[in-house]
Amino acid sequence: MSHDPIPFDVFSTMCPSREVLAHVTSRWGVLTLAALGTEPARFGELRRRIDGISEKMLSQTLKNLESDGLVDRRVQSTLPPHVDYALTPTGERVAESVKALIVSLYGVMPDVMRAREAL
Repeated sequence: MSHDPIPFDVFSTMCPSREVLAHVTSRWGVLTLAALGTEPARFGELRRRIDGISEKMLSQTLKNLESDGLVDRRVQSTLPPHVDYALTPTGERVAESVKALIVSLYGVMPDVMRAREAL
């Protein structure tokens, strides 16, 4: 049996990659992936790292990224129990691209600021 890769086309409304792209590139998706970095983090840690995110939005963003297989939710059997969130190997690949975009943005910010001042 042949397992040809499924052709994905984010420009097609029927492509499932469009929904994942929306989750990853949403305001909070980008910041959550970047904030998770290389170490697991607890919910409260993520909320403190991502200034301005509400508890509800962080919870929804984590659920979306988990359902896409980008984030792993691990319940720790401690007293009291707590939950850690970590990037999956797939999530690490996507997060690297997100972080590269952020670094690129930092690099062009002086130009952006000059363009804004010129208006």
